[in-house]
Amino acid sequence: MLHSSAMVLFLAVIMLRGAAFGGWFADVEAGIAFPGYNDVQVPNDGTGTRFSLTGALDVDPEFAYRLRAGLETGRHTFYAFAAPLRLEGSGILEQDIDFGGETFPRGSEVDGLYRFDSYRLTWRYLLADSPLLSFSGGFTAKIRDAEIRLDSGSLSANTTNTGFVPLLSFDLRWRPTCRMSVLLEGDALVGPQGRAEDVFLGLLYGVTDRMDLRAGYRIVEGGADVESVYNFTLVSFITGGVTFRI
Repeated sequence: MLHSSAMVLFLAVIMLRGAAFGGWFADVEAGIAFPGYNDVQVPNDGTGTRFSLTGALDVDPEFAYRLRAGLETGRHTFYAFAAPLRLEGSGILEQDIDFGGETFPRGSEVDGLYRFDSYRLTWRYLLADSPLLSFSGGFTAKIRDAEIRLDSGSLSANTTNTGFVPLLSFDLRWRPTCRMSVLLEGDALVGPQGRAEDVFLGLLYGVTDRMDLRAGYRIVEGGADVESVYNFTLVSFITGGVTFRI
């Protein structure tokens, strides 16, 4: 996953080299991912069991990170982004579960995997700016690479999905002091077959003109209700990050 993340960011920076020179930046965020609900049915018909992955298995919090690199020029911000996420759990089933064409019987010991890797290209435009408040809005092109897997002895079943998701993007900042900001930013969209939200709320502190620190809470929520799969998931993050300007 780390190699894929680095490759996406490298290619995006190469593409942006043709843009007018502006403020280049790189960003790293890391923290703890806390699993919330994770409702699954595969396939999404009478042959699949709808169950809670986090209810059926003990899924522990995991370390998570995300990488970002981009360019600020005038009122425009362009950046590439990679956020791999992997949650694992295990437990003894309290019911039969039909998943991915296999039946995992009650009482069996099962290992589970939820993987959701997100790669994005984002453009934001500064719509309003004042000493106290700024707001940017734009669009994100997201590629998701997801997998849910169950293993129990010789039984194994999984579902994978790689697809494109368009999102709206926003960045709202309130500056009570010259160096401190309250930051609300993210990507989100609701559609007829699903939804996706990735939103951060926290404090941003400008250490120098070239480095910012931030800490706060992030929520990633969403899923899809289609013929092949039903899955809606909530993951909460306590996270911190640093932005370097080049």
